[in-house]
Amino acid sequence: MQAQQKSVSRNTVNYLIDIIIFLAFLITFNPHATGMAIHEWLGIAFAGGIMTHLLLHWQWIVGITQRFLKSATTNARLNYIVNMLFFINMVVVIFTGIMISEEALPTLGITLGHSFIWKMVHTTASDVALGLLGLHVALHWRWIVNTTKRFFARPKTQKSTVVLPRGVVQKGA
Repeated sequence: MQAQQKSVSRNTVNYLIDIIIFLAFLITFNPHATGMAIHEWLGIAFAGGIMTHLLLHWQWIVGITQRFLKSATTNARLNYIVNMLFFINMVVVIFTGIMISEEALPTLGITLGHSFIWKMVHTTASDVALGLLGLHVALHWRWIVNTTKRFFARPKTQKSTVVLPRGVVQKGA
């Protein structure tokens, strides 16, 4: 007898990756609470998470880019603009984070000159990222709520029908 293979839905994979990315963002947002080493290494892992997120949504990105000026809905255009701004902003945050690295790159034997300007751009872009993340979450709130409900929902019990002499009764409802 072969064991049944249970596949994981695309929504579940997206949901779990999004939660991991979100938690990594929250943890890395305050380097004073985590320490610089955790901030930097988790930031690098966060960059990998963003790349995974983008690859999982690549068909949507290509599709909406192709029809952006033609037939996309207002909501899809707004979503696209916020996502594009968020992506550009995160590239700036990650790049400037690498440029001001105090722990991760020196551990790898790479040292870059420290610049106040890179640090200022990194801090400002990080603050902007928080606002863009809020907009991104707001635009996807219905999906987040519905997926969370499905993810944590208990499986429904199977209904069974019992025929008795006086009528029909459903059990397990």
